[in-house]
Amino acid sequence: MRVIVVGAGEVGTYVADRLNRQHEVSLLEKNPERFNQIERDHSLDVLTILGSGTDPDALKRAGVEDADLLVAVTKNDDANLLSALLAKQAGVKRTIVRVESRGLRNKEVGQLLGSPENHLMIDPDEEVAQDVLRLMEYPGALDIIHMGGGEVVIIGSRLPSDAPLVGMSLKELGEELEPDWDFMIATITRQMSEDEEVTVIPRENETLQEGDLLRIICKQRALRDVIRRLGIERDMPARALLLGGGRTAQLLAESLVEKAVDVAIIEKNPDRASELSASLKHALIFNGDITDVDMLEEADVGRQDIVVALTGEDDANVLACLYAKSAGSRLNGNSENVLTPKTIAVVHRLKLLGLLDTHDVGATLSPRTATANSVLRFVRSGDAAQIATFLQGDAEILEFAVTDESACEGKKISDAGFPKEALVGAILRDGKPQIARGSTVFRDRDHVIVIAKSEWAESIGQLF
Repeated sequence: MRVIVVGAGEVGTYVADRLNRQHEVSLLEKNPERFNQIERDHSLDVLTILGSGTDPDALKRAGVEDADLLVAVTKNDDANLLSALLAKQAGVKRTIVRVESRGLRNKEVGQLLGSPENHLMIDPDEEVAQDVLRLMEYPGALDIIHMGGGEVVIIGSRLPSDAPLVGMSLKELGEELEPDWDFMIATITRQMSEDEEVTVIPRENETLQEGDLLRIICKQRALRDVIRRLGIERDMPARALLLGGGRTAQLLAESLVEKAVDVAIIEKNPDRASELSASLKHALIFNGDITDVDMLEEADVGRQDIVVALTGEDDANVLACLYAKSAGSRLNGNSENVLTPKTIAVVHRLKLLGLLDTHDVGATLSPRTATANSVLRFVRSGDAAQIATFLQGDAEILEFAVTDESACEGKKISDAGFPKEALVGAILRDGKPQIARGSTVFRDRDHVIVIAKSEWAESIGQLF
């Protein structure tokens, strides 16, 4: 498939990179300085074109006449919509458009773009806010993904030293879970050296270690047991401090207030702080800098249940999260077992992830992956019912529907031809989840949850 991505910002470059693994991608950027940055970045192997998505000539140079999909993800709603309309006029059948304005996310605008199965509107801010909200329900988790109509949950977490799973082999765990498993460990991401992390689909001789990043596929009913074994907890916070008052923070604050959470926001821009104060009647708004220690102390950072850093400045987000943990520790006498604030940082430079893990910043999120999940789900909608990617670890979770025409229908998992780099984790049959085993036989109307390295996703889809 031929794809044009309009906008080489944080979201656009990540989406282009993910799609380029299986498709032919052109990337349009109108800012000369940003264009030159992309040209010098040899890790992004796509055709880059200097020009605007609202310029028909630039779209022609990007190959719009032969394109199957246009993804417009600049920060300008009007430019994104116009790019999509020009692409549609040129014969492009499918479009994905980033639209932040709620006023433009309506039926009338959707009708301009065509049938719903051929166009998608996305909002990275809203998706990040929803991801943060899910993580807040499980302090200590790094990923929470629901599939199979909510009956199957994928949870990601790093093992602390006191987690019950540390030191246990997968063979021992399997013997304990027999005969009807409620969960399975799908992947382990392990630090092999200072600069290298490796993600593997583990076998039974693997022993779990402190610091391992696990992704576990479990039945919804087993989630309480799984989080206990991971050494984390489930408890929606009573107090939350949001650092940065941008659009994501506002969307998140609105949801938290509805859940009766005590919300405070620190926003640097006085005009924006006034706007938030007027629109969020039940939240406390501070006008100040999140790197100002006095400001953080005034906001009672050390006594918060959770602190979420949402500014566009990674350095400030990281420093503020570290200070929140330090302040909480001091208030509780510097004991090793004290309850310090849980922290979540939104990051834009993925190279910082190793540093964040080393300093125990907490969970990290990126607008890149939140958007990529929606884009990949739409691109592969003919094959996969749902798709999720991760900020850490090169793996994807895919949900497929089995039909009577599927190549795997009637076959055992062990005989269906799955690559060793893939794992069938769970099957939803007649609305009931079951953890998959090698002897499980695929049946018509099954929904199947598979975890695999991204490069195998397309070939696995052919089995369904």
